[in-house]
Amino acid sequence: MASERMRAWPRGTKIGVMIEVKNLTKRYGAFTAVDDVSFACKPGAVTGFLGPNGAGKTTTMRIVCGLTTADRGSATVGGVPFAEVPNPGTQVGVLLDASAQHAGRTGREILTLAAMTMGLPSSRVDEMLELVGLSGKESARRVRNYSLGMRQRLGIAAALLGDPQILILDEPANGLDPAGIHWMRSLLRGYADRGGTVLLSSHLLHEIEVIADELIVIGQGRIVAQGTKTELLAASGTTVQSADDTALSAALSAAGVVVAERSGGGLGADAEPAAVGRIAAESGIALIDLRPAEAAGLEEMFLQLTAESQRDAAPTEGALQ
Repeated sequence: MASERMRAWPRGTKIGVMIEVKNLTKRYGAFTAVDDVSFACKPGAVTGFLGPNGAGKTTTMRIVCGLTTADRGSATVGGVPFAEVPNPGTQVGVLLDASAQHAGRTGREILTLAAMTMGLPSSRVDEMLELVGLSGKESARRVRNYSLGMRQRLGIAAALLGDPQILILDEPANGLDPAGIHWMRSLLRGYADRGGTVLLSSHLLHEIEVIADELIVIGQGRIVAQGTKTELLAASGTTVQSADDTALSAALSAAGVVVAERSGGGLGADAEPAAVGRIAAESGIALIDLRPAEAAGLEEMFLQLTAESQRDAAPTEGALQ
């Protein structure tokens, strides 16, 4: 039954949730790599999957692709586990490791074998080589002689070869130069705009911020935030600076307002500007600056949400001297 549903996928048609992960858990001995993770990726959208190294991104994606078995929970594409997808390359395009390609074969041979496996015409190989910018001379070279950027392009070509409706890509921009990154961004944006579903993991936060519609942030194996990019990066609270920030911080805290010092001076308060101004006035504290908080950038949000799982803390001024 499930396989028949998959075969009925018309290209570009939105049929609801295309990737769904529910209560996914994976342990390696005493270490929990993925801890009760749930999310969904929808057609027509690029979903950015973010987290520090070791946060559980790759393990989660491997489980979705049927390469790793979960201890608990489920992961489905189009409503079925990956293993039940008929002729999966024509339904789900996957790139998890651009280096995991037969080094002794040429780029054209790799795509040709994949096309034969999927029952595709050889003309599709030429279309993909042209799409990803690998010339005839480059496609005739052994993969062992490819740069990382060329391997990424070949991997993307393989993922797109079967004209799938879902793309699952782990760090596809690794090794690409700025022009290549721009090309990949345009490619994925166009793919999603035509109704495709994209799950994209990357450490290049700027690129995710530019292209993603939805964001999932994972830290220490758990989802710490998810939602639309607009929702997660939206401003909330107030930026305020006074003649005596210490006294203002105490007054705001006494009134139940969460306060944090800002790196550039002043305070961030989890309350509307009018409420902050009223508390300052009642406390007799003169204000220098009072305005709604500015929207955070993705990097700022990412660092805040994953602070506990970051391997590298920002160096102090003394440490740099």
